[in-house]
Amino acid sequence: MDLHPKVIDLTLDRVSLLLKYLGNPQLSLPPVIHIAGTNGKGSTQAMIRAGLEATGKLVHAYTSPHLAKFHERIRIAGKLITEEALTQQLDTCYEANNGQNITYFEITTCAAMRAFSQVSADYTILEVGLGGRLDATNVVNKPAACIITPIDLDHQQFLGDTIAKIAYEKAGILKQGVTAIIGPQHDEAREIIEKQAAKVGATLLIHGQDWHVDVEAGNLIYQDENGRLDLPLPSLPGPHQIENAGAAIATLRCLKMNKINCTGAVTDAIWPARMERLQTGSLVDTLPHNDIWLDGGHNPAAGRAIAATLESLPKRDTHIICGMINTKEVEGFLKPISKHCKSLTALSIPDVPNAISEIELMEVGNGFGLTCFQGKNINQILKNLSELYPGSRILICGSLYLAGHVLRENKNTY
Repeated sequence: MDLHPKVIDLTLDRVSLLLKYLGNPQLSLPPVIHIAGTNGKGSTQAMIRAGLEATGKLVHAYTSPHLAKFHERIRIAGKLITEEALTQQLDTCYEANNGQNITYFEITTCAAMRAFSQVSADYTILEVGLGGRLDATNVVNKPAACIITPIDLDHQQFLGDTIAKIAYEKAGILKQGVTAIIGPQHDEAREIIEKQAAKVGATLLIHGQDWHVDVEAGNLIYQDENGRLDLPLPSLPGPHQIENAGAAIATLRCLKMNKINCTGAVTDAIWPARMERLQTGSLVDTLPHNDIWLDGGHNPAAGRAIAATLESLPKRDTHIICGMINTKEVEGFLKPISKHCKSLTALSIPDVPNAISEIELMEVGNGFGLTCFQGKNINQILKNLSELYPGSRILICGSLYLAGHVLRENKNTY
């Protein structure tokens, strides 16, 4: 992080040049599944990986950001990259780059691709970091499949201030002759995706047209031209995971996988800090009478998904601990959640320079009629809420940076 700026500067020039110096490892990857979108990318890739691994397939996976430690971003044939392997790959990339300008995300993406190219596997899942068209992962010319999960407003300062503009950037991963699975979209996003697909010659499988997913009698029902599947509900909580599961199953069917793979996708996926109930750890072990939940969502669409999940859970007073960064739409995120909560405790995320202050968060919470508190230390905040509201549900939300801080404090490993 000292050597390379953690800035966002969307272009493919620097990463393409470094990959060339490294011998173009992106040309030697196992078949690639490329995922873009605003919300649901991580959950969808986790389900696809679980589905492929259900029949013993080996899967590389690249995702961002990490929560507790950087190694979470790179899975080599199903296992987190080791400290030794990561160090070796980064050293090689530093040497090859020879001091030229490059960003944190670009050089670590090159390290991941080089690591993937050196170990045999059946598939590689690449999750876009930001956007798609100019994202550092968009260097694979012929992926096995592409996926675009739901698109909404986020990162407007980099991708554009309308859903149509953002959709154009996301649709930049579409490739000639490659099938793309399209999750539920706003009309304007779908129109842009369809236009781009026609331009490059990509085939689309669109939610609501080519594939359908719903819940009937406690089961997930998926249907496409190949028939109907009756499956268990997703292990990942929240109504929004039904649609993410649908996209994962559509992808697996596109790759000619069977019902065992599709069942594994919904039952075996693990994706931390996405409406995750923390079961053990140094934080939660001291609060036996409270349910502690954690979610890293941070935009209005994530707020709506969290609200829908809270509505689906058993009735219980809910109190939220929230920390966010100043590039996010705080009111849009908190408004839907506030209808399901009794109080908000504002926390400025530790060691994050652009974290929003407790006062600003409290002002928004007060505007929605919530009882508001402020705190500095997550351990003390949890203790205070537990004493004030015994037996309640406590949800920590607003940022993946905050989620990572909580997981480190709770000593979680994945």
